[in-house]
Amino acid sequence: MNRLMEFTTEDGAVVVVEETDPTGGTRLVSRGEGGPAAQTARTFEGALDGVRAAAQSALRVFRDGTLRPDAVELEFGVKLSAEAGAVIAKGAAEGQLVVRLSWKPAPEPAPGS
Repeated sequence: MNRLMEFTTEDGAVVVVEETDPTGGTRLVSRGEGGPAAQTARTFEGALDGVRAAAQSALRVFRDGTLRPDAVELEFGVKLSAEAGAVIAKGAAEGQLVVRLSWKPAPEPAPGS
């Protein structure tokens, strides 16, 4: 059965996330009487810190000057877990990270230049 988790943002807003694949062996319960969701000790931003660090590292690799793309697009599948925070989601058989690099064609010189 899927369960709901509550993350609080640094601004105090509550973000409710559905966890679709809870790990076995541990179970969170609500802190209030009959609350609808398990509350996490982390802020929403704190749960995403690891994903942000992974994105920064990946950008450093692709912007190191070797390839010189005009644009870098990173796509992470992110899963939120009450125990682990945010983790890069598993795709079919491996972790999911999509990287798109793009280059704009060089402008053609004007005729007569």
